[in-house]
Amino acid sequence: MWGEGDFPEEVRARILEYEKKSRYLRKRSEDYEVVEDVFDKSTKMALYKLINKGVLHILLGVVKTGKESRVYWGKKSDGTDVAVKIYLTVASEFRRRLPYIIGDPRFVETGRGMHDVIEVWAKKEYRNLTEAYEAGVKVPEPFGLNRNVLVMQFIGENGKPAPTLREVEEVTQKDYRMIIEQVRLLYQKAKLVHADLSEYNIFKWKGEVILFDFGSAVSIDHPNADEFLLRDLENLNRFFDKNGVKTLRIQTLLKKVKGE
Repeated sequence: MWGEGDFPEEVRARILEYEKKSRYLRKRSEDYEVVEDVFDKSTKMALYKLINKGVLHILLGVVKTGKESRVYWGKKSDGTDVAVKIYLTVASEFRRRLPYIIGDPRFVETGRGMHDVIEVWAKKEYRNLTEAYEAGVKVPEPFGLNRNVLVMQFIGENGKPAPTLREVEEVTQKDYRMIIEQVRLLYQKAKLVHADLSEYNIFKWKGEVILFDFGSAVSIDHPNADEFLLRDLENLNRFFDKNGVKTLRIQTLLKKVKGE
């Protein structure tokens, strides 16, 4: 493994710029956590490897902050916009995520240490996105992963993320139908259940709906998959009912999604 002194000068300068921008932007947003929470040594190494592989060229600013991660707007060397999700290596919140890992047959050998859980969670989100994207589900295209850093398609423009369903002025019957179709594709083609689906992690962008935040998603073979699917559908119906959009009965939805 490289030491910090082994970074090429260009990469070291770029990562230092990330830190300066991050510190400035986070102070402006009244987020006073220390910048080292994001850019610790292992995260710098992960960024370096992604830059080396051509998956990432530069970060341009924070677009979303949370207890478990930060999402940055970035670009590839060809100018393509990317979203860079950095899972915080000091976030104790990840221990609550173990039920979504244990029982998933794709992740049977998982350590219980904090760093183990965080890296598996990042790997899990990347794999879920990949499987969903390849199945034709409308999700951000995944571009690359290294340790706790995930690079994917940026949904939005000029560094401003697309609005979620929660943020748009109006939701329609068409939106509801499109989302149920994506949940059906996710289940039948990708063999996944999102397990945390709500109006907060569905973008509405250019006439389409795009599902995101796939860390919680589980294989349909997970022992709690049916429970998670039911919760997802109840969340969707609750939101659309509240907004005056006609919804289907839950049992009808379950049969539609499962193809029964």
